[in-house]
Amino acid sequence: MNKKFLTLALAAASLAGCASVPEGRQTDARDPFEGFNRNVYQFNDTVDRAVLKPVAQGYVDVVPSPVRSCVRNMFNNVGDVWSAINSVLQNRAPDGINSGFRFLFNSTVGVLGCFDVASANGLPRNKADFGQTMGVWGVGPGPYVVLPFLGPSTVRDTGGTVVDLVGDPMAIGNIDNVPLRNSTYGLKVVNIRANLLEAGNLLNDIALDPYTFTRDAYLQRRASLIRGVKAGDGDDTLPDYSLPDYEDEDDEPASGKAKQ
Repeated sequence: MNKKFLTLALAAASLAGCASVPEGRQTDARDPFEGFNRNVYQFNDTVDRAVLKPVAQGYVDVVPSPVRSCVRNMFNNVGDVWSAINSVLQNRAPDGINSGFRFLFNSTVGVLGCFDVASANGLPRNKADFGQTMGVWGVGPGPYVVLPFLGPSTVRDTGGTVVDLVGDPMAIGNIDNVPLRNSTYGLKVVNIRANLLEAGNLLNDIALDPYTFTRDAYLQRRASLIRGVKAGDGDDTLPDYSLPDYEDEDDEPASGKAKQ
């Protein structure tokens, strides 16, 4: 994401309506920028409804489930490399080794990650990012923020996201072929949004204030992940309250289970 694009995104977000804290609602100390955050949230929701959701729905309608599953698994497989590095940085060497073996196993037996044979053979996926790593190191989350296009975050996790984008094996700077890079990132975005379709519908159905629900769920989950690592249990497979991570679920809706 270059500086010009980021500037345009921030400008668009600031102009996306005049959302404010609902009258009579107490402010949350974790969210001192709530008025601005709601503007960005509204902007993201507008972009999603106008572009991302329709494209994702078309993707689900046209692309068979086995192919979508393969695409999701391949992106997750590449992500295991960065998770392995962060697990080691968090002093979780066993989880780092596990993620490394997952990548090797799925990249070979799983046909470049198309099939998640590692999970089927007792090697569960352990997601770890640099924002979580900084939390384990003792860096506080700071205020809650909503990022244009990227969604819920904190000041700490925003810095972590920048490092994640650079450390990602498929980072923009790591792919010289522009058409390939653009196609890869476009497919990645559509894949993530497609896996979030039903969870998004559920959010709109059950949440009186989707903004507050999303904020509280995100902060709760991030705190739980970091507490789990600090406690020494290395448990980053806690209940996933955060909507963006529904991407790891299966594509097909299951009875009684919501996914986006």
